[in-house]
Amino acid sequence: MKKLPLKSTSFITLIYSYTEWLDVLGYASSTVYNLPNHLKEFFYYLEQKGHKDISLITTQIVKEYYNHLSNRKNQRRGGGISKAFLNKHQQALKLFLKYLKEHKSNIKFGVHLKGEKTNYQESKTILTQEEVKELFEACNFSHMAEHFQLRDKAILVLLYSCGLRRNEAVHINTEDILFEKQRIYVRKGKNYKERFVPINKYNLNVLEEYIFEARSEFLKNYQTDALLLSNQGRRISDLSIANRLKEIINATENETIQEKPITLHTLRHSIATHLMQNKVPIKSISTFLGHASLESTQIYVHLVKKEAQLKDDV
Repeated sequence: MKKLPLKSTSFITLIYSYTEWLDVLGYASSTVYNLPNHLKEFFYYLEQKGHKDISLITTQIVKEYYNHLSNRKNQRRGGGISKAFLNKHQQALKLFLKYLKEHKSNIKFGVHLKGEKTNYQESKTILTQEEVKELFEACNFSHMAEHFQLRDKAILVLLYSCGLRRNEAVHINTEDILFEKQRIYVRKGKNYKERFVPINKYNLNVLEEYIFEARSEFLKNYQTDALLLSNQGRRISDLSIANRLKEIINATENETIQEKPITLHTLRHSIATHLMQNKVPIKSISTFLGHASLESTQIYVHLVKKEAQLKDDV
């Protein structure tokens, strides 16, 4: 269904922005790929029925769409559509409603889906700057071997200090650390977009110590240019980085940090929020994060306001 042709430029723009929003909020890559395709199928249905204005879409129209899906044949295996597939379509619309409420206040969508909270507030875990410092300090105890400890610090530098996405961090090579220019070359950015990310001297020193003192301790390190190496001397995997973050969190021995639902993307959310709290221009933050549009970066305006409200309530 991803090849369905849409004519409406507004529908096409909404799908693109919705995809960016899902990615910024740290949803799994499969979700970021699949849900916009489900939304595209819904928009295609609307066009075929002559509906061009999102604000005029009603709950009845959505019910008719689900009835259409229930009777549609499975494009790959034949037979009917599975219940799980229908649930994915509903999830796509639920999240689309949330997206509209946060970013398209001028667009009204006259639909209320079962299970959707009308007073929805996006809840995202944000670490304080003090908590981030604790994570860095915990790297001194996150593993028995020093070269693993230094690799853990390098992971935090890439994901927090440089705000890289997980996939971007995994694909950084040693030659991508431009020490003299105080930049990191990101060759595997989203949609294959390259960019240069600034990095300060402190964090450069962390990477330098890892590269020249720790990386050589990993098995078969000379066989790859990958910056972050696995135990077997290969490029580290997404899962391994996630596991190392768990070990770092455990090493803090801080129950407050340990009880938070912290993921790799939490570090990216946190640095973006901290930059905004420190009055860094939103355009600079957008460039730093590699966002395709300022609209994606606006999510952090919401997060900063929410953090401020929480402090006021304390």
